[in-house]
Amino acid sequence: QLQFVESGGGLVQPGGSLRLSCTASGFSLDDFAVGWFRQAPGKEREGVSCIGTSDHTTSYADSVKGRFTISRDNAENTVSLQMNSLKSEDTGVYYCMLAPIVSHRCIVGARVHFGSWGQGTQVTVSS
Repeated sequence: QLQFVESGGGLVQPGGSLRLSCTASGFSLDDFAVGWFRQAPGKEREGVSCIGTSDHTTSYADSVKGRFTISRDNAENTVSLQMNSLKSEDTGVYYCMLAPIVSHRCIVGARVHFGSWGQGTQVTVSS
């Protein structure tokens, strides 16, 4: 069964940076769009960003535009999320998941119902 593995989280001060990584054990992500999601304490999970397949088209939630950058390395079977200028409201558990494509663009916040959520990686932004 498809299982995602997220890593790279940690504690960082406001204004700092982190780089998250996502991979899938025993499954190639090459032909799939992949999205990053996050869930803050007491809130629902929300979409952060997603990246398409061969054209690497990207989409972002308004709250992270200009601060976060998603990328993929098919040779390493990973999708990364570079997070800069972090704010306290970025705190949460970050997950990755397959994302749908509509009209050649991946959809932020939507998921493909194939595979299970991973454990996620905790990001805490605090002074």
